[in-house]
Amino acid sequence: MAIATMTTPLPISFFPFLLLIPAICSTICHANSNLLCIQSEREALLKFKNDLIDPSNRLSSWVEGRDCCEWIGVFCQNSTGHVHQLHLASLLSAPDFNATPAEWEAYYNSLLGGKINPSLLELKHLSSLDLSNNNFSSIQIPKFFGLLESLTYLNLSRARFQGAIPHSLGNLSKLQYLDLGGNYFDYLEQVTFKLPSLLELHLSGCGLHPSSISVNSSKSLVILDLSWNRFSPVPKWIFSLHGLVSIDLRYNDLEGPIPDYFGNFSFLEVLDLSGNSLDSSIPNSLYSLNRLQFLSLMGNQLQGTISSAIGNLSSITHLDLSYNYMLEGRLPTSLEYLCKLKEMDLSYNKIEGGISEILQSLSRYCLGSLESLDMSNNQLSGHLTDQLGQFKNLSYLSLAQNKISGPIPSSIGELSSLKFFDVSENQLNGTFPLSFGQLESLETLNFRNNLLEGVVLETHFSNLTRLTTLTASHNRLRFEPNSSWIPPFQCETIELGHWHLGPKFPQWLKFQKKLFVLDISNAGISGVMPTWFLNLPTQFEYLNLSFNQLTGGISYLNVKDIVDLRSNQFRGPLPRVFRNLQHLILSNNSFSGSLFELVCNSSSGELMEVLYIDKNLISGEIPDCWNHWQDLGLLDLGSNNLTGKIPPSLGHINLTVLNLRNNSMFGELPSTLQNSSLIMLDLSENHFNGSVPAWIGDNSSLLRIISLRSNNFDGHIPHKICDLLNLLILDLAHNNISGTIPKCFRKLYSMANRNNRENYMYVSEGLYLSALLVLKGRQDEYGATLGLVTSIDLSTNSLTGEIPKEIARLVELRSLNLSGNLLTGNIPDNIGNMKLMESLDLSMNQLNGEIPLSLSNLNFLNHFNVSYNNLTGQIPTSTQLQSFENFSYIGNHLCGPPLTKNCSTKDFSTDSENHGSSGEENKVNWLYVSIVLGFVMGFWGVVAPLFFIRPWRHAYYRKLDHIYAKLYVFWATMDI
Repeated sequence: MAIATMTTPLPISFFPFLLLIPAICSTICHANSNLLCIQSEREALLKFKNDLIDPSNRLSSWVEGRDCCEWIGVFCQNSTGHVHQLHLASLLSAPDFNATPAEWEAYYNSLLGGKINPSLLELKHLSSLDLSNNNFSSIQIPKFFGLLESLTYLNLSRARFQGAIPHSLGNLSKLQYLDLGGNYFDYLEQVTFKLPSLLELHLSGCGLHPSSISVNSSKSLVILDLSWNRFSPVPKWIFSLHGLVSIDLRYNDLEGPIPDYFGNFSFLEVLDLSGNSLDSSIPNSLYSLNRLQFLSLMGNQLQGTISSAIGNLSSITHLDLSYNYMLEGRLPTSLEYLCKLKEMDLSYNKIEGGISEILQSLSRYCLGSLESLDMSNNQLSGHLTDQLGQFKNLSYLSLAQNKISGPIPSSIGELSSLKFFDVSENQLNGTFPLSFGQLESLETLNFRNNLLEGVVLETHFSNLTRLTTLTASHNRLRFEPNSSWIPPFQCETIELGHWHLGPKFPQWLKFQKKLFVLDISNAGISGVMPTWFLNLPTQFEYLNLSFNQLTGGISYLNVKDIVDLRSNQFRGPLPRVFRNLQHLILSNNSFSGSLFELVCNSSSGELMEVLYIDKNLISGEIPDCWNHWQDLGLLDLGSNNLTGKIPPSLGHINLTVLNLRNNSMFGELPSTLQNSSLIMLDLSENHFNGSVPAWIGDNSSLLRIISLRSNNFDGHIPHKICDLLNLLILDLAHNNISGTIPKCFRKLYSMANRNNRENYMYVSEGLYLSALLVLKGRQDEYGATLGLVTSIDLSTNSLTGEIPKEIARLVELRSLNLSGNLLTGNIPDNIGNMKLMESLDLSMNQLNGEIPLSLSNLNFLNHFNVSYNNLTGQIPTSTQLQSFENFSYIGNHLCGPPLTKNCSTKDFSTDSENHGSSGEENKVNWLYVSIVLGFVMGFWGVVAPLFFIRPWRHAYYRKLDHIYAKLYVFWATMDI
């Protein structure tokens, strides 16, 4: 977490404030004066007003007949009555993104707009003009502003002016303060500011590039703000402004090394270069700026170590080197000389060393000054020691995501100013210190993902009256307070997942009236969810009760964003949900009934992104009313009792994941599904039929997983599948697919080329894709490693022809199963090129020839089966091939280890003789007799009824298929 106060340079411009002092005095003095404003100036202001658009009637006091010095925003000189300040900035600031439409409407209505009348030129004594935070989006900055010769202060920031910066502003010889920030000037020509009196120039967020502006006010300019523009590199004219005290160039397009010229600004107190692409080490010239108080190099690509010369920054109070990712090594001990240091942020780098040594260096001279320390996301190690308690003014401490071990010292309780404490995702162990209960100022406490254990008592929280965030999931702690305990805090966030809180539902939660985020997952809680919990006055944004043993029904969930109730024992109909809910995860419960109320209720689903109701008892058909679920990306209804066809409206929403596996659905796939941007399509273990649609490769280049396993699909494998460049898993097993294996499989890019894939497949905020896959003869769920799996399973179909040699180009493939087909010919000689192969099953086909020698190159092979083919010859010698059981090779004419059959010529001839001579006189006749009798009995007893009676025929083949599947799984299991 970044330090909020470090986003703004420390020395604040006092000039606008100083300008307000005479305005305030003028107003106070004017209250005792009968002096009226000048008639010509009142008329000029009325003309100015008439051209403005004022939706909220802010200027209602501007009327004829009243003293204009009493009008809102108008300030007059007490001695002369002349208007000298005009402050018409919007009184409302822009709302945040969570604001209501009414708040946004009020804000927009408060903005002035329209045109600016040149009548302002009548205000000859006007020294200060502020039109900031308004909406002049249809006009440019008026050129006549350059004729307001008395102006010392001009603020037009965030007023949405367009066009170009007028050259005439360069005529304002008395101007000391100029702010044009937040206006995007889309017409850019060279503008040179030659303003001899200018002290401050603010041009933040104006879309400026290197050739659009220059400044020649070298003797006067003190503060220069060019942030949020497109400068690259640093404009050279900056280095001629020797009197600068503050330079702000954050969030531009600066690249390359940091110029050494910055070391020439001997008066510099503020330097902000954050949010660029500077990629050098930190030059020693910066360390020579002994007046520097604020230095931010955050969010660049700086590398190397931090020099010991950093100790020369004796005036530094705020130091931010975070989010460079490549700063490394140990921190120099010269940090001890930064005796004025208040805030230091070195987070998101590769800084090493012991945390106790760093605290030791800072403790020598910074004990009384240090207020904020953020070293999260580094590679710090070692233990926290009792010296931590010496930083009495420390209010912010983040050491998250390091390798710090050992206990949290009890001296933590001595940090009386501490408001924020984050040591999450380390290796801390021991107990949760009782001294935490002394931190009366603490607002945020985060120690999730550590190894803390033991019992947490009520006294741990006794004085934490200001606590608003308690994040401590994934520890080994037990908390069972008295049922009458009333917490001293009112938290907004409580995350205690993987604590032991049960078996009863925590009663103390009923006293939390401001709770927005709650995670008590996997906490050993059982029983019925209490009604008081469902009726809490607050509306949750995030609720996670997953992996408990909660029972009963739920009628309504008052949650705004995310609900996770998976792996409990909830039953009854699906709950009604808040209309703006985004994630609803109800997997692995016993919810029953229909989907109709949830799906077709027009008040739900409008913002839903994730809907997981898999592994429940939902029945009936999927309703055809998904058109208003336009944000839905992930839909998992697998392992329920659903019937019917896939409704066409499912294809009208832009799904990325569709999982309907293990239901009783049927019919052909609707063509509307081709409109989706699917990453995963799992329709396995249903009764879908028809051919595999050719459109599956048309607009689905994002598809990574296709599983149509165990259905009734027929026809050929469409060649369009070969266009799926991102495909990692293709499972068409246990269908009625015929034809040959497409040679174009070689075009499956992600199976043929090494990519930098993550272990997991990230699909939405906090969600990673998981899939149930059949690999190596068994079914397992893959989640954390799903992104590394590459597999093709075409087993138990009716595929014919040879195995195409082109398939060996899929060198990234880890599992290939072609068993149970009618494949002929030889195993491709180049199959050994698939060096990452872990599982290869070619059993129960009609393959002939020898096992290729190249198979001995498959060093990762741990599941192999070529049984029941017509293979001959010697099994190639390799560590892997000889490690498999005989079962992998039976039903062939193979010899050599691991089989006991010897491959010598003598053994083969003896075997041949034995087969060709065994008493022809007796056995040949009996052979023909048995053939004739078998045909007659088999045809009239079994075959004929099956041929003429259709229900018998269907039942018979279903039974055979079932027996075959059972035997195959049994053999595969024995093989493992």
